[in-house]
Amino acid sequence: MRSLLIGTGVGLILGATAVGLSAIAAPQDPPPQPQDPRTVTYQQLELFAEILARARQDYVTEIDEPEAMEAAINGMLTSLDPHSSYLNADDFKSMQVQTSGEYGGLGIEVTMEDGFVKVISPMDDTPASRAGIQPGDLITAIDGKPIIGQTLNDAVKEMRGEKGTQIDITVLREGVDPFDVTLTREVIEQKSVTWQLDDNDIGYIRISTFNERTTPLLEEAVNSISEKTGGRPRGLIVDLRNNGGGLLDQAVSVSDMFLSGGEVVSTQGRRASDVERYNAHNGEVFKGVPMIVLINGGSASASEIVAGALQDRHRATIVGTTSFGKGSVQTVIPLGADRGALRLTTARYYTPSGHSIQALGIEPDVSISQARLTEEELAKIKRFSEADLPHALENEEGAERRALSMPDEQPPEDYKGEDFQLERAKQMLKDGTITASMGLKRAG
Repeated sequence: MRSLLIGTGVGLILGATAVGLSAIAAPQDPPPQPQDPRTVTYQQLELFAEILARARQDYVTEIDEPEAMEAAINGMLTSLDPHSSYLNADDFKSMQVQTSGEYGGLGIEVTMEDGFVKVISPMDDTPASRAGIQPGDLITAIDGKPIIGQTLNDAVKEMRGEKGTQIDITVLREGVDPFDVTLTREVIEQKSVTWQLDDNDIGYIRISTFNERTTPLLEEAVNSISEKTGGRPRGLIVDLRNNGGGLLDQAVSVSDMFLSGGEVVSTQGRRASDVERYNAHNGEVFKGVPMIVLINGGSASASEIVAGALQDRHRATIVGTTSFGKGSVQTVIPLGADRGALRLTTARYYTPSGHSIQALGIEPDVSISQARLTEEELAKIKRFSEADLPHALENEEGAERRALSMPDEQPPEDYKGEDFQLERAKQMLKDGTITASMGLKRAG
């Protein structure tokens, strides 16, 4: 009789009368039994086979069946979330080359959105960064050929190539007419860590990505800074801006260098038992040295693990703008000889305090913009983040994405410098605004 609640007025009364009379005249039919999910799956597979057979027989030209099947597999995986995909044998090999830290290409971290390639961040000192490619740019065509209809792997394959060869890309940027950029491919060595000493006693370390070479290069940078400062710089800046992420184990080992024991990050899969906790070893570099981590909207994934760990553990003050918000972990599962691999989202990760940053990002302790903005200009800006990607996972804590707000600080009207965020970070270390193990000094 629960169905009687559906409807209003006369419809409700007539429905009640009809059902009441039928209940007297005859016993009710038993409720339909739910279908076995496996039966539904088999029916869908039969439907897929029938569609493939029809296309093979009746399509206007002969189809490439392996290519069609691969597209179907990718379609299924990309409908789950923006980071799951199938890698054929060539793509799998290419991915292994990329994570090793050296390949031929343009130097950009990308994803797919609305059929276009979307830039997450350009890598430092690469053809893309030198050409002014920015986070959020859409690449709509390669060498005049529209990207629509291609997979992300296909588009990336076209952008890579032999050193010295040229490529034309068409870029769509918000508020600007589409424009073409000609780039010359280079061997992208991804020297993921660079360093320098400012004012003789402030160490600056730039980490541009997290590949297999990141931790050894960071150790070299730390040793060099230590040698030149007698083992104790006045302060340390770790720059993770526009770092699109990379390998989880590298994010853990980088965090480990600046922490002494305790949790760095945890991951949680589908089942409650699928929990992995990653802890730091005892001992940390530059213990007691005030530390700032710089982030922005191009800081994603592994960068957010490091920033979140150092923020939650009160080891560093986070400065800049809210990060990208990619809080999921992908596992690459080889499928055997010449069959490629499956890249599948298998877990979410959590900062030491137990918070997920999925679709939210890491919020800085001190928000500092790189450019000066008015309230009117801020209202027109759309923050590009993980939450904007098709089929992005929601934040399971129910938290809503953070809206853009006026920063705590922004460049003065007459500012002529090149990097206001970095300059302010240095000044905060010099004037003692930032203290070790306590982060930002707050009145109270």
